[in-house]
Amino acid sequence: MIGRGFTRLPRGEGAWPWLTAGSVALSLLMLAGLLSLLAVRGMGHFWPSPLTLVTLEDGRQLAGQAVREERHPNTVGRERLYLTGNRDLDGEIWRWVAVDEIAAESHPHDLMVLERTRWGTFQGRLLALEEGGERVQGEAAWTALQARLEALSGLRSERDRLRDERVVPLVRRLEQDPGAEAELARATARILELQAAITGGRLLLESVDGRRLEQPLEQVLRAWRPNAMSPPAKVAAWGVGVWRFLAEGPRAANSAGGVWPAIFGTVLMVLLMSVVVTPFGVLAGIYLNEVAHQGRLTHLVRIAVRNLAGVPSIVYGVFGLGVFVYGIGGSLDEWFFTDQLPSPTFGTGGLLWASLTLALLTLPVVIVATEEGLARVPNHQREGALALGATRVEMLTRVVLPMTAPAMLTGVILAVARAAGEVAPLMLVGVAKLAPQVPVDGDFPFLHLERKFMHLGYHIYDVAFHGGDVQAALPLVYATALLLVLVILVLNLTAIFLRHHLRARHGALPRG
Repeated sequence: MIGRGFTRLPRGEGAWPWLTAGSVALSLLMLAGLLSLLAVRGMGHFWPSPLTLVTLEDGRQLAGQAVREERHPNTVGRERLYLTGNRDLDGEIWRWVAVDEIAAESHPHDLMVLERTRWGTFQGRLLALEEGGERVQGEAAWTALQARLEALSGLRSERDRLRDERVVPLVRRLEQDPGAEAELARATARILELQAAITGGRLLLESVDGRRLEQPLEQVLRAWRPNAMSPPAKVAAWGVGVWRFLAEGPRAANSAGGVWPAIFGTVLMVLLMSVVVTPFGVLAGIYLNEVAHQGRLTHLVRIAVRNLAGVPSIVYGVFGLGVFVYGIGGSLDEWFFTDQLPSPTFGTGGLLWASLTLALLTLPVVIVATEEGLARVPNHQREGALALGATRVEMLTRVVLPMTAPAMLTGVILAVARAAGEVAPLMLVGVAKLAPQVPVDGDFPFLHLERKFMHLGYHIYDVAFHGGDVQAALPLVYATALLLVLVILVLNLTAIFLRHHLRARHGALPRG
C-alpha cells in the first residue's frame, strides 16, 4: 500500500503497462524528431553548400545553391528553388527554375561566395583585386584576397574593442570626470586610424551571366569557394560558422550575424528571475503549509495561487508595465534621477523589470511545488524532532526543509523552463530587437539592471515575422530555436544535478 491506499499496478497485469510505456516511447520519439529537425535545418545552414552553375536551354546561366524542388499548381512540371544572392544586381536572392528547362549543371571550382555587410552575399567569380594603386588578377587575386580579409578582421576587432571598452565608458564618464576628455580624444584618434586602414581597396567581380560589379573591400567579411573545398575544410568552415553564430552580435536587422547578446540576456534574465522567485516562493509555501492556520481563508489562498498559474502571460506583462515600469520605475526616476529626466532611467523597460515580471509569473509554480514537497514529509519526522527538544524553527530548518529541497528545486526547474521560453510579457517590459551591448561591463555597478536586453525567444519571433525575407530567415529561426532548447536544457540539468545531490544527502521521500 502506498499513498492513500492505492496499490501499484503489477507490470504484467493488463494492457495498461503497455499503453503507458508506449506513450513514453512516443513522447521520446516526438522529442527526438523535434531536436533532429532543429539540428538539421539549423546547423546545416552553416555548411558550405556547393554552388551549381545552371545552363538553361535558351543559353542563359545562373549560379546558386539548390534549396528545394516542388511542383507548383500553376505549372506542368517541377520547379527548383535556387539561392542566387546578388541582390544588388538582381533585386532578389531567390529564383525558381523549371527542371525541364535546365540543359546542363556543373560545379566549377572558381565560383565563390562573398559575405558582405550590405546587399547580402555575392555569388560569381573574382576577376581582380585593386588596392594601393596595385592590381592583382587571376588566382593570385584570390590568395591576396584571403590575406587581406584576415588583416581586415584583425583591424575590425581592434576597432570594435576600442569602441566598446574605451570610448563608450569614457563618454559615460565625461560629465563626472572632465579629465577623461583627453583620453577620449586619443581613443577616438586611434579608431579613426584603424578605420582609415580598413577603407580603401576594391574587388572587380563578375556574375556567371557576364555582368560586372565593383565591390568596396571594406564591406567584405568573408570569401570562400565551396566547390573547391575538401571535406575537412568544409568541416572546419562549418565549425567556424557555428562559433561565429554563438560569439558574434547580430547585424543586417537580425537577419545575419550571431546571437551572443541574446544568449547572454536570456541566461542572465533567467538567473535573476530564479534568485528572486526561489526565496519568495519557498517562504510562501512554508507559511501556507507549516505556519498558517489551516482554515477556509488558507484554502481560498491556495485556490487563488493555483489559479494564478493559469493566467495568460501577456496579463503579467501588462501588470509589469503598469506597476514595475511606470509605477516603481517612474518613482525611482523622480527620486534619484531627476537630472536625467525627461529621459527615463528606470521608468522604461529593462532587465530588472523583465526579471521581476517573470518571477511573478512563475511564483505560483514554486509555491505549489514547495507545498507538495512539505506535504510529503511524514508527520512523525516533525514529531520526533520536537520530542527530542528541537524548537519549531530548528525542526523546519534542520529536518523538514532539507527533505523538501528536491521538491523545491523541481519547482525552480519548472519555473526556469517556463520563463526562458516566454516572449509576450518581455515585449512590454524590456526586451529589445537589437541591443548589441550586454548589461554587464567594467563600469560600476558592473551589472546594469536598467538596460534593455536581447532574448532568444523574441529574437526568433523578430527574425521569423519581421524580416524582409522569410525564406532566408528560416535557417536562423531553426538554429536559434535549437539554441534556446539547449540553453533551457543546460539550466534545467544544473538544477536537476543539484536536486539529486540534495536527495542523496538527505534521503529521498517515498512517492505517494
